Amino acid sequence: MRPMKKILSLAVLFLIPSLGMAQEQVLVHIKDRQATWDFPLKADDVQSFGIQSSQLNANMVNDIVVPFDAAKVDSVTFEDVSDVETKDPYQVFQMYITTHDGTDVTSKDYYKDCYISLNARGSFSNYSGSGQIRGRGNSSFLWYDKKPYRIKLDEKHKLLGLDKAKSWVLLANYRDITDLMNTFVFELGHWMGLPFTNHTRYVELFINGDYKGLYQLTEQVQQNKNRVDISDEGGILVTLDVDDGPAENPYGEDNFWSTVYNMPMAVKYPDDDLLTPTVRDSIKEIFAVLENAIKNRNFHAADSLMDMTSFIHYLQIQEYIYNVELSAPRSIFMHKDGDGKWVMGPLWDFDAGYDFDWSHMETNHTFFTDYRETVMGSNPYKRNGNYNYVPQFFTNLFGCKEFVQRYKEEWNKYADSIVTRNWAVMEKYIANLDQGSMTRDAARWPIREKNFSTEVEKMHQWLVNRAKYMTELINNIPEPDDTPIHDETLCGTITCEVTLDKDKGYSQDVQVQVDRGKVLELLGVDESSFSPAKVTIIPLFADGSDGQNHTNGVYGGWFNEDGDPLTWSEGHVYIEVYDDLFNWTCGVHPQNCYDDAHTVTMQFQYQVGSTLKKVNVAVHFTIKNQGGGWWWGW
Repeated sequence: MRPMKKILSLAVLFLIPSLGMAQEQVLVHIKDRQATWDFPLKADDVQSFGIQSSQLNANMVNDIVVPFDAAKVDSVTFEDVSDVETKDPYQVFQMYITTHDGTDVTSKDYYKDCYISLNARGSFSNYSGSGQIRGRGNSSFLWYDKKPYRIKLDEKHKLLGLDKAKSWVLLANYRDITDLMNTFVFELGHWMGLPFTNHTRYVELFINGDYKGLYQLTEQVQQNKNRVDISDEGGILVTLDVDDGPAENPYGEDNFWSTVYNMPMAVKYPDDDLLTPTVRDSIKEIFAVLENAIKNRNFHAADSLMDMTSFIHYLQIQEYIYNVELSAPRSIFMHKDGDGKWVMGPLWDFDAGYDFDWSHMETNHTFFTDYRETVMGSNPYKRNGNYNYVPQFFTNLFGCKEFVQRYKEEWNKYADSIVTRNWAVMEKYIANLDQGSMTRDAARWPIREKNFSTEVEKMHQWLVNRAKYMTELINNIPEPDDTPIHDETLCGTITCEVTLDKDKGYSQDVQVQVDRGKVLELLGVDESSFSPAKVTIIPLFADGSDGQNHTNGVYGGWFNEDGDPLTWSEGHVYIEVYDDLFNWTCGVHPQNCYDDAHTVTMQFQYQVGSTLKKVNVAVHFTIKNQGGGWWWGW
């Protein structure tokens, strides 16, 4: 090691002699009032140092100038790279990124050339080298000042002990004051055996000398030997995601609506030139085979097509964390290797869980209020939780006795230690986060007046209470009569006439009143033997195919101008069914509906023996104008 004199005494440009021989890295050491920072530079990349406009500039071989505030530079040293690594992943590390043009990263569509310096603080090997950076994310990038980033190294490399790759992610965790929400789930995933679960490394990030705060460095979810390790030929990686799917990305050539459950899906691998329309449609067909097995509640067929243990663990983690993104869906990854089974994961994006208060999503971020909320409910087959429109792809197997039994068995394997074991890991991170990085991050991004230690304790207590509640909830899921369905019979149609007042919008004075006796008569079921628990009510497309419930009711649907059940944003009228199966709430979307009438169809489904009996209810809505007249659409 050859320590140099203080940089502050330098006044002219000087060249770096013979680097890349004995001296393998240059270390710029900086002190300020809050912390001490060390930024390693790869010696072979440095041409010269110089002072200009109160900055110490490291001039790199790829025409990037890495600037430091000369007033804060304590020293520059030439050092050999140490072979000693403590392999402590729980520290908070330091990362310095300089863009080629010296400007901030403001786009998630275009990469900027940059130089990356990563101080591993003796735990792992330092890293420095050239690469690219851009923004990433959807709502997190658009809504919040603290931006998440994606970086791409010019060459594959290990970072902080994680397996080598080019692409990496820097999560901002802006609304998560604990910075532990994703980390806890990743730890759960590893512990419960979900393959290719991400890891966490915390870094304090500078971009062009601007302190950006605390970030979570983790792997990019992608097909790769060291990421989602599926074969180059035949491997499939998809995400069920509203934002990447055809609704929000209608011109994307990599997405589609799934055949059976009409879920928004995007193909992540194959990518680029490998994903032709033919390949995309083939993936859609392959996925539809699994969808049909689940729709038919054929447990053995579904088990032969999907790794059932991964499916169960994935759903249990989602519900335990109360991750409402399952209902959208968003960030739900699945993968398949050639002729192998579908496997759930990797796990991703959990800062909308933990009972997040969406009404304060941009300001005073509030979590951990109630541990008794559910996404799928106490009877997931009936979707009686807070998000009754969760895709039935995730809930229909709860109509299979064998699945429910397996679901309970798997949870009970982990329930007693799900908090104690995994929170012990969190405490190792917390001890390091509480050494100043959380304070500095809060000073940089003062979005809420909350205390790190207080919120961490709230999180811990919420997880303890939640685990106890989940054990009771899961062990009381009803075990259904899952006699296989061999026949389906449409028994008839009932017509209802309802007049809606456009001016009253979502809050009408009327309901859709369905004749209970007529429904039972068509089903051929006596009142004495009728079981409401066996009833399912689904919205139908105009062509008679099954639709999805996107309302807050246990059953229901938002219907567009053609009578097809879609989403609220596309809906003209809606029906919601709660506790009373024969009296339905209804209303009109006042900003969307410019029609004087709509006819929509809901369908009762009721299993008798091995036959699924069906009764259609055609509801004809007449839309009355606000003045007491009629709405004619002008």
